[in-house]
Amino acid sequence: MEAYSRFILRHPWLVILASLFVVALAISGTKNLRFTNDYRYFFSEQNPYLNAFEELEKTYSSPDTILYVLQHKTDNATSPEALALIGDITEQGWQIPFSTRVDSITNFQNTRAIGDDLEVRDLVVEPNDVDAATSQYVEDVILAEPLLVNRLLAPDKRTSAILVSMRAPRDDQIATTSIVTKAREIQAQMREKYPDFKIELTGSQMLSNAFSEAAQGDIKTLTPLMFLIIAVVLYVTTRSVFGLLGAMITITLSTFAAIGTAAWFGIPMSPPASGAPTIILTVAVADCVHILISTLVAQGNGKSKHDAIAESLKVNAQPVFLTSITTAIGLFSLNFSDSPPYQDLGNISAFGALFAWFLAMTLFPAILSLLPLKANSTVAIQSGFMERIADTVIRHRRALMVGMIIVTVSFTALLPRLTFNDRFVEYFDSSTDFRVASDWAADNLSGIYILNFSLDSGDVGGISDPNYLQNIDNFSQWMRSQTEVKHVASFSDIIKRINKSMNGDNPNYYRVPESRELAAQYLLLYEMSLPYGLDMNDQINIDKSASRVIVTLSDVSTQDIKELRARTIDWMNNNGLQDTAIEPAGQAVMFAYIGERNLKAMTSGTIYAFLLISVCLIIALRSLRLGLISLLPNMAPPAVAMGIFSLINTEVGFWTSFVTATAIGLIVDATVHILSKYRYGRIELGYDSEQAVRYSFQTVGTALWVASIILIAGFLVLSNSPFLINAMLGLVVSITILVALILDFLLLPPLLIALDGRRSSEPPAPQSSLAE
Repeated sequence: MEAYSRFILRHPWLVILASLFVVALAISGTKNLRFTNDYRYFFSEQNPYLNAFEELEKTYSSPDTILYVLQHKTDNATSPEALALIGDITEQGWQIPFSTRVDSITNFQNTRAIGDDLEVRDLVVEPNDVDAATSQYVEDVILAEPLLVNRLLAPDKRTSAILVSMRAPRDDQIATTSIVTKAREIQAQMREKYPDFKIELTGSQMLSNAFSEAAQGDIKTLTPLMFLIIAVVLYVTTRSVFGLLGAMITITLSTFAAIGTAAWFGIPMSPPASGAPTIILTVAVADCVHILISTLVAQGNGKSKHDAIAESLKVNAQPVFLTSITTAIGLFSLNFSDSPPYQDLGNISAFGALFAWFLAMTLFPAILSLLPLKANSTVAIQSGFMERIADTVIRHRRALMVGMIIVTVSFTALLPRLTFNDRFVEYFDSSTDFRVASDWAADNLSGIYILNFSLDSGDVGGISDPNYLQNIDNFSQWMRSQTEVKHVASFSDIIKRINKSMNGDNPNYYRVPESRELAAQYLLLYEMSLPYGLDMNDQINIDKSASRVIVTLSDVSTQDIKELRARTIDWMNNNGLQDTAIEPAGQAVMFAYIGERNLKAMTSGTIYAFLLISVCLIIALRSLRLGLISLLPNMAPPAVAMGIFSLINTEVGFWTSFVTATAIGLIVDATVHILSKYRYGRIELGYDSEQAVRYSFQTVGTALWVASIILIAGFLVLSNSPFLINAMLGLVVSITILVALILDFLLLPPLLIALDGRRSSEPPAPQSSLAE
């Protein structure tokens, strides 16, 4: 390190140019940077629920939608003005890019008996010319039709919806943007034309767009805010303008280099991955803080600037390298996740941790050597304060050790209070347009939680078999009786309505036809009468061997969906449908199980990361005893943090599985620096355990609390993300880092004194520098 330091200090411009060249190569990858806005990207290709969803998409029309939900201030949704608005949106809906179908109460294909013939036509032929009698007729038809009530019209007749189905290219941000732009343009036009109506937009395409907007919003708002916080904290704690300048250059380049490298690897930016810049900034500045504060302390002890930088590099080289490697290991462990965006978050952040180490050991000291860096009293005052903290900890070590262990066990004992639950609409906070619209739609009409069941007859044309039709009708009726279910759309309802119409609209014939041939004839006659774009492809497959039952749920949690799925499978098994039904599919099912799958996957990943980090510590410190002592302050913080969180909220969700993996490398930081300085004091300086503890506080204590404050601030900034998974991740990781800092200052030193040596009867040797 002495030779390395001399080279940097003698050739700073060469080091700067070489560092910038490496960074420029990495940053050039940003030309390939892309944002993903496909909610399906949250699921790996091996996810069985995604596979079931895509199989459903291949069999029937695409389940991707735009949903307009509207309500008049005072009137019903079947009033003449409301029907005119619904008719306008229905017509405009066909203009949305990639639209394949538009369903509303005005273009509902109503069937009536005209003599011996079947009439199939729009329920409202002229939506802009509706009188009171027609309005009442429309209302009567809708309220008697299971396909419409609670789906396109609320039972109280106040709220209605228009459903636009589409088949857009997968993960095509331009396509989704064009869809959402046109949908919002129509919404704005209708709001201006019909000012007395509340008109909101939701649906799966709005969900995809919300993901994209959340990602870009985080990068535009949270990252600049983090820069500001880092600058303020660094200046207040060091009072070094030029040290601040060098650190800001280093962390900025680390962040851009990581994003560029990710782009070279084809890693897209998604809402979870958009939190990576904030994580990188905090990790990178922690490295700079240790080197800068050690340099300022050495200058305060009388060393020249160059000698102070050389000494700082010497004492920090190993711990900075070790903390960077352990941080990267923890972040890389996110690759065990079953959710690609969190693999991306881990990889981008880990790239940033490695670039931060590289630049902190090259570019940063080279910049410091060129700037007029001077010692000041601020750092000296903080170092003196840390000495007093060390004396207090050593004096009360037994009480602190017992107390900290009791506190740790007490908070860990609160973990059973936590229950796993999730609602994917609530991945966005209440300030986002998608969340506002979805919540309002769920409260007034229908939600976007949908289950799809493909029921196979086992025979070409078998959907016309009376036994099959009766089975799916029984299934539909049972589904409607479940408390979580808002609406059920079934092919059996269509065939029953046709049967009634073909028998003079006699309500006694609202039932399944008695023969397969008759049902097949009815279906053929009905299909031939349907207009373009309103065919039966959304409910029956091509060879008419299977039909789709669409179940819309109320505002339910993932636990509710799992329980409903289990009851449904039991009902099917008990009613002869076990060989007929395919696994329920849909976004609701996919998101219901994503947390559970990730928790299992990340448990393994976190264990491997802990083991690998422990091995790294043992090897680096060359002490099995110190490595084992480090386990408690490293493993306890996540458990304690989750215990503290249980006092705030007893429900945890999808984000839980990523907390420990994200935090593990960061919480090791303080432990590594304390143990490194402690070992240096014990081995190199011949101190006993108390003197070595005091030495570690003197040399690294200030840098540790400053770096930890910045880490906590960074993740608290992330907690302000409108994407609630990022927000909860930021909140709990910040708590975890705070807990780790407290345990490293108040528990680790007493453990070291108790387990690594006896108290010395001699005072510590005087110190004139960091490494003496």
